[in-house]
Amino acid sequence: MKPPTLFETSRLYLRPPTLEDAAAIFNQYAQDTEVTKYMTWRPHASMQTTREFLERCLAVWENETTFPWIIIQKGDQQIMGMVDLRIKAFKAEVGYVLARAYWGQGFITEAAKVVVEWALAQPDIYRVWAVCDVDNLASARVLEKIGMQREGLSRRHILHPNISEAPRDCWCYAKVK
Repeated sequence: MKPPTLFETSRLYLRPPTLEDAAAIFNQYAQDTEVTKYMTWRPHASMQTTREFLERCLAVWENETTFPWIIIQKGDQQIMGMVDLRIKAFKAEVGYVLARAYWGQGFITEAAKVVVEWALAQPDIYRVWAVCDVDNLASARVLEKIGMQREGLSRRHILHPNISEAPRDCWCYAKVK
């Protein structure tokens, strides 16, 4: 099952990344230590790291294992962040990142919601889920706003290397049909 390459909301476009997005991604958020605090990857030290990341994004679209989209604001056409969907059998996991300049304005909620709604509209998808670090209150709020319910605590679930070298506890959220 392959999702659409383009989503449109009232304020945003979501489209697959290209190698030409490297500079904007690097400058907007990939090297920002505050943005990457709760990510599973370290801040990008160079544009080369961002290009390598984008090459992986292109490869996963091609082999249909993960579907990343760049989030673009309609007004100024600026790259704001990314959202992705990882489909496995009857369920899909969603993840996202947003440049700090756009925090607190509902953009990531808008972007994640359209992707989650598409996934749950598919006949073979019954569950869309996500995890967030127990200390990442903003991300937990986004997941609640898109209609996900907190299911429980996954102890020592994921490594957030920008916080700790040990796996961290995460809240698990899901929306089911």
